[in-house]
Amino acid sequence: MELHDVWFVLIAVLWTGYFFLEGFDFGVGILTRLLARDRAERRVLINTIGPVWDGNEVWLLTAAGATFAAFPEWYATLFSGFYVPLLLVLVCLIVRGVAFEYRAKRPEENWQRNWETAIFWTSLLPAFLWGVAFGNIVGGVRIDRNFDYAGSVWDLLNPHALLGGLVTLTLFTFHGAVFTALKTVGDIRVRARRLARWVGLVTAVTALVFLLWTQADSGDGKSLVALIVAVAALVAALVANQLGREGWAFALSGITIVATVAMLFLSLFPNVMPSTLDSDWSLTVTNASSSPYTLKIMTWCAAIATPIVLLYQGWTYWVFRKRIGTQHIAADAAAGTAH
Repeated sequence: MELHDVWFVLIAVLWTGYFFLEGFDFGVGILTRLLARDRAERRVLINTIGPVWDGNEVWLLTAAGATFAAFPEWYATLFSGFYVPLLLVLVCLIVRGVAFEYRAKRPEENWQRNWETAIFWTSLLPAFLWGVAFGNIVGGVRIDRNFDYAGSVWDLLNPHALLGGLVTLTLFTFHGAVFTALKTVGDIRVRARRLARWVGLVTAVTALVFLLWTQADSGDGKSLVALIVAVAALVAALVANQLGREGWAFALSGITIVATVAMLFLSLFPNVMPSTLDSDWSLTVTNASSSPYTLKIMTWCAAIATPIVLLYQGWTYWVFRKRIGTQHIAADAAAGTAH
């Protein structure tokens, strides 16, 4: 296996890790409006991801940085052609981070409610837009002979991509619901399981249609195996959730995300961005990659740094592993007093 193939796999792993971790992160943010009944419950939901949300976003920074270094032509075409949706994602992530940090800085109800609203919308929009982006990447876009994006922003809003957006939106919401059930106690835990059941059923329908569509367009035997694993894991997650096996439900919803991302990258390879104008103009792991020397240096750096990052992030999740509920929220905090 050539180094550019290795880095294609590594970038797929980074995106998988990002969607697995930030997926439930976004899902919990969406649930602050769909599940929480009052400010105390919204505080519980925010606290379940409070210690980890910023660490989850590191995976996105690493995936983007690795793409820039390993496949500069892919990075250039992707970030110039998808400028508007990716800018919206960036703005959402900035506002979302500010909302987490500033929500409790002042005691006024309007202040905290506005930041909570910001958390909801800046979780929902990226959850949808990432699916739109990957739907276009896998489905192909208008790339010319110079490897430049030749379409418009409206070309990105095609049926396949929009369906991909619905898949990531519902899948992340389901992932967040089972994570909430795993991390909370009391009535909110019960309602999270109930909501996960209905969101999971919607996810199953949208995901099955999208994955079959993708498989029919560009899949092969390997991507078909990943598709089957994704669907089977999602069904098993729904069963585990119904039985109250929250740890299994979360693990299986995570496997669904892993298999879904794997299916998309397997359908994509050896392309990194297919051209719908001419297949000869598609960006591939060969014509979009950096020099072998650059990839070699990157491989050594990744081999040293990645285990350290994984150990540190795993330790963070272990430290903050306990369940929480409204009884753990101070009365003054639930009422809006600054803390």
